Amino acid sequence: MKIVLPGGTGQVGGVLRRALTAAGHEVVVLTRRPVRDGEVRWDGRTPGPWTEEVDGSDVVINLAGRSVSCRYTDENLRAMMDSRVDSARVVGEAIAGAGKPPGLWLQMSTATIYAHRFDAPNDEATGVLGGDEPGVPGYWAYSVEIARNWEREQERAATPRTRKVALRSAMVMSPDRGGVFDYLLWLARLGLGGPVAGGAQYVSWIHDRDFVRAVEFLIDRDDITGAVNLAASGPLPQREFMRVLRGAWGMPVGLPATRWMAGLGAFALRSDTELLLKSRRVVPGRLTEAGFGFDHGAWPQAAADLVGRVRRERSRSRRVRGDDARR
Repeated sequence: MKIVLPGGTGQVGGVLRRALTAAGHEVVVLTRRPVRDGEVRWDGRTPGPWTEEVDGSDVVINLAGRSVSCRYTDENLRAMMDSRVDSARVVGEAIAGAGKPPGLWLQMSTATIYAHRFDAPNDEATGVLGGDEPGVPGYWAYSVEIARNWEREQERAATPRTRKVALRSAMVMSPDRGGVFDYLLWLARLGLGGPVAGGAQYVSWIHDRDFVRAVEFLIDRDDITGAVNLAASGPLPQREFMRVLRGAWGMPVGLPATRWMAGLGAFALRSDTELLLKSRRVVPGRLTEAGFGFDHGAWPQAAADLVGRVRRERSRSRRVRGDDARR
């Protein structure tokens, strides 16, 4: 198959690109700064020569959007909104104008669309969408509005010959440098990965290999449309999630952090406390109902696998550096 990945140079794009290429598919990445074979320039806003890659392709997986790993200033929030809505709009225009449109358009979305809650899990049928929860920062509602608009742009696209699925993804855990798992493991290794503001808030996650398998599952299942949660079935309270991760690394200590300490840490890392404090209790209702089975559905086993891969990659890198130094 030919698979087009708009915005495919980030962490999730790297995970998909490696796996889909290894599976024998032709993968084309649309990016603002193409530097590798298989990359084509686009600006994420306007049609151009890149639309020729969409015409005749089998699947488009749109991952484009400004990273959420930043301070949630008004400027950055607007950039998050515009980059997501503009890219979904122009991808829809390219598909609508194609002589041979792709059979499937997978549009990245986010589990952040659901409400901050502790009482019950959010699946696609009964989950509560966020935006008006009491007692949370006002700008959290804007994050939900970004997700709503992101999905709405896909819904309104006039692409009758193309099946559309919105991927409400939880945090994708992969051993790649710079990803969310890399950051959480760094905290655990330093002994800082304890409860944040009590640690009752739920962490929803998905192992990178299950993320790829879920995407492949949705490609194969031509009866699934609309929003689909991509998350392991066992979200955990943050204190338990980090306790397991510390155990996988072998760090017995995890210092707790208050809400204001989390704010200072997020500021130093140029991130935002929403990523640490919002309770994302999301479960994969539609995937489970459709018969998808997780290979890494329990966090203790998933964390052990990810830590093992990190250790092996770092050991390999040290050996390579040692070989280079001896030459």
